[in-house]
Amino acid sequence: MTPPMVAPGAAAVSIDLPPNPAPTRRPTIVPVFLPHAGCPHRCAFCNQETITGQAGRDPVPDLPALVARFLHQQPPSPRHVELAFYGGNFLGQPRHRIQSLLAAAQDLVRQGWIGSVRFSTRPDSIDDQRLQWIAGGPVRTVEVGGQSMDDAVLSAAGRGHSARDTVLAVGRLRQAGFRVGIQTMIGLPGQDERSALLSAGRFAALKPDFVRIYPCLVIAGSPLASAYRRGIFKPLSLDAAVVACARLWRLFARRHIPVIRMGLQASAELSDNAHRLAGPYHPAFGHLVFSELCREALARGLRRLPAAGRAVRITAHPRRLSQVRGLANANLIALTNRFALTGIRISSDPDGPCHRLRIALD
Repeated sequence: MTPPMVAPGAAAVSIDLPPNPAPTRRPTIVPVFLPHAGCPHRCAFCNQETITGQAGRDPVPDLPALVARFLHQQPPSPRHVELAFYGGNFLGQPRHRIQSLLAAAQDLVRQGWIGSVRFSTRPDSIDDQRLQWIAGGPVRTVEVGGQSMDDAVLSAAGRGHSARDTVLAVGRLRQAGFRVGIQTMIGLPGQDERSALLSAGRFAALKPDFVRIYPCLVIAGSPLASAYRRGIFKPLSLDAAVVACARLWRLFARRHIPVIRMGLQASAELSDNAHRLAGPYHPAFGHLVFSELCREALARGLRRLPAAGRAVRITAHPRRLSQVRGLANANLIALTNRFALTGIRISSDPDGPCHRLRIALD
């Protein structure tokens, strides 16, 4: 991370966040949820029926109707649309099921509705035989549910695979020519901050095309729910999860690996305490993480200025302003109190780089 730059002859400082390496145009994802389809067992943290709000272990989706409804009958350029199979272990399904779903998706490619397919799967389901099943089809991207690279944590979470399985899976996918994403989690049973950071470093060493970071929640009906009720498992607080996720984001950003999601997709089920028993859920979790990154950066800059008893002006790109303020102006309040400021004014600089913040005595 670039240290604060003090402008010569002026009471001002500029601070750079690690530039977000995410592509400027992301594909439109049409999600298809297959709750627990192909899963050999239930992981400690998982209950996909609750997370997706969709019952049934082996649903048969009507893909053309689903895609048309999602795209409002007006498909954009198909090369920017990906059909995504989530919520289960895609390659753990029987061969006929996998190939039936991909054949239906291939029809949508030919009709100009979608450009490609992505799916999530367990690393121990990725072998040469299964990769042959999907070879030559519409699949472009595979997301590997690695979750951790600490075998003790994987065991405590009931994952049933090892860190080595993830290494082998990513290697096989690369050799087969797929784009590779990795899903990682924080706050898992038996996981501390050191384990989470070491896992992130080992994931980054695999050079995935992107990562997702999910905090571990206590979902009703999951094996972890029982451990939580008995006081055996204590989830991260929201504040601790935000700080931990910010550390992982910095690690991946420094290695030029895009983080395309932080936190589970907001839903009515996750907002309901009857379904989500505990854990660091917030519908704007990613915003909280970026606000934390901005607050840390601004604190570093303010330490370089004689700002106590003074007002300051913070200038940022328009896309960064809400993150600078924090939810309900939390960053401005915290920085005002911490550095004994008399006030903070915010200015927009649409021509400046999105990763740069500037603080000046007002």
